[in-house]
Amino acid sequence: MSVTIYHNPDCGTSRNVLEIIRASGEEPEVVAYLERGWTRELLAGLLAAAGLTPRQALRTSKSPAEELGLTDPAVDDAILFEAMLKHPILVNRPIVVTKKGTALCRPSEKVFGLLDTPPERFTKEDGEVIRPD
Repeated sequence: MSVTIYHNPDCGTSRNVLEIIRASGEEPEVVAYLERGWTRELLAGLLAAAGLTPRQALRTSKSPAEELGLTDPAVDDAILFEAMLKHPILVNRPIVVTKKGTALCRPSEKVFGLLDTPPERFTKEDGEVIRPD
């Protein structure tokens, strides 16, 4: 199975999801989107495949969303999308793509449903043990 993770190594959830994927026996393509940035086509495709609007994918904590005025509900999705292209940190993560679908994997347990053979259990960085449903 081909697995791609749009990953931020500074994020505990993203690190946990990456390790869950590896524990399933897959070695994913890891895209460091903060370094690479987004193309219009890629970001639009990922959001559409995950069934997310820019507002739903907006990262508001530990990002410049508030200082850019993007947390105001009156800001429309087109403006949010353009801001995400300029500031990749505004996109919540991790986003995982497999043949089973595309999802924003927050919480990290969401990744189980995208894997052919998820691990029976996984211990997250904080010591919490999680299992597929």
